[in-house]
Order: sequence, then structure tokens, then C-alpha cells
Amino acid sequence: MANLSVNIGGLELQNPVMTASGTFGYGEEFTPFIDINRLGAYIIKGTTLNPRQGNDYPRMVETPAGMLNAVGLQNKGVDYFIEHIYPRIKDYKSHLIVNVSGANVEDYAETARRLHPLDGVKAIEVNISCPNVKEGGMAFGTTTSGAAAVTKAVREAYPGKTLIVKLSPNVTSIADIARAVEAEGADSVSLINTLMGMSIDVEKRRPHLSTVTGGLSGPAVRPVAVRMVWQVAKAVNIPVVGLGGIMNGRDAIEFMLAGARAIEIGTANFVDPAVTMKVIDYMEDYCQRHGISDINEIVGCI
Repeated sequence: MANLSVNIGGLELQNPVMTASGTFGYGEEFTPFIDINRLGAYIIKGTTLNPRQGNDYPRMVETPAGMLNAVGLQNKGVDYFIEHIYPRIKDYKSHLIVNVSGANVEDYAETARRLHPLDGVKAIEVNISCPNVKEGGMAFGTTTSGAAAVTKAVREAYPGKTLIVKLSPNVTSIADIARAVEAEGADSVSLINTLMGMSIDVEKRRPHLSTVTGGLSGPAVRPVAVRMVWQVAKAVNIPVVGLGGIMNGRDAIEFMLAGARAIEIGTANFVDPAVTMKVIDYMEDYCQRHGISDINEIVGCI
């Protein structure tokens, strides 16, 4: 068996397969379908300092080769998570990573500060790229100064533990954003978050989503994501986590060849709740077929 373990900013994963925030709940919802302990890590849904109701319905719509969502970070806030949810999910062998978002820099930092003492939370993923909220979110991820400010504040509030920053594709130069967060202490970057999209009901002559626009995910975005991962992997010295339309093992390997050291699976979880297990199996088979003893050998090797 090949070695599938990878290191993401000091966090050792047993394999490169993680779940994308917002598509995997708190993990426990998927226990009837998969063995969570086999995952490299599972990233739970976006968590904010204060409770959020999310956007009005409708907030999801299927599109050709993908979907649009405008959920809007619905959650009960970090304190509720710490008190009620964390005790139920902290003991899996797979690493627990919390996705963090905020309306302003202070919110990001305070949320990270409250999560820091939790031994079961091995890392946080800072979401500066959500296109579905009116405040914060993508607003911080579209400029180098905004991305740097959030990263610096969170790094100070979250010392000594792995900090991943999730990047937006809705920018002119994602490599510049990646370099900015690396300079302020990010241990890793994950990309891409969803692309801005829109869908219209031609009979009713109005947008399908209550927010008009939303985040496009699924296989339609994969070529864009692979290109951006390739660009960022050449621009920074920290590990890159790739995501965007990964539906099977071949897609996951493609991201790693482009430069990703680990991957996240998102929309595919809705299609096949067991997809993560199949991707891990595919990676093992791929390494065996190609005579690869360590999966790290293929990272960025095109």
C-alpha cells in the first residue's frame, strides 16, 4: 500500500481527502453512509460569532453540470457549536476543521479565539470568499489588503494551530491574494470557493434565487479551479488545498497533479454521500497502478 499521508501546514492527514464546508453538515449526518474515521479531515459548515438565519428561500437551484446556492452561512453561532455540537463530533479519528466567517475583521478574530482552546479542533479554515452574504465574506477576499487584514487578525487570535485561508475565484489575480495571506501567517490556502452565477425562471421572468445571484459549484467550475490551483501552487510556498467540482477519484488526482497537496469534496456529497470513500479507494488504486510509493510524489508533477 502506498503512503497516502500528507501534511497541511503542520497538520498531518492520513490521506488527502477532506470535505468542503457547507456540503457535509457537522459530519454526523453522513455516518449512515461513510466511515468518517477514514477521512483525512472533515470541514464543518460555516461558523460565525453570532447566529445567522441565512438568506430567504429559494436559495438553491440546479444548473447544467452544477448548482447555485445562496444559503448565506446559516448557523447558530460559535458558542452554540462549542456547547452543543462539538462534544458530539470531537472524538473521530479524522481531524475536525471548523470553517470560520464573519461580518468584520473583529468577528473573524473573536470566533477563532473562542475555538482555539478546543483540543478536538485541529485547524480552522477562514472563509474570506463566500459570495452569498451582504456583509463580510467575499468582500475581504477580493483585495490583497482585505485578505491580509483578516489573516493577520486571525493569526494573532489563533496562535500555534493550523490556519487555512479559503480563497475566492472572483478576483483578477488569485495568486496575489494567496501571497498576501501567506505573508500574514496563513499555513495553507484552499481554493476555489464558488463562482458568482445567476439563473432566471423564464416563465416567471424573475431570478430563481431570492438573492438574485449565488455561488456556482459542481463539475462546471472544475477547469477554472484546476487552473487557479496550478497558478497559486507556483506562487506560494505553503501547501495548497484544491476544490471545485471534484466528483470522483480522477478529478481529485487532477488537482494534485496541478499542485494541490490535499483536496476537498463538496457538491458531489449531495449526489453520492459515499463519494469520499470511493475517492480514497481510487487514490490507493492509482498509486498501485502507477508504481507510486508515496502520493506526495505526484503533487505538482505535470
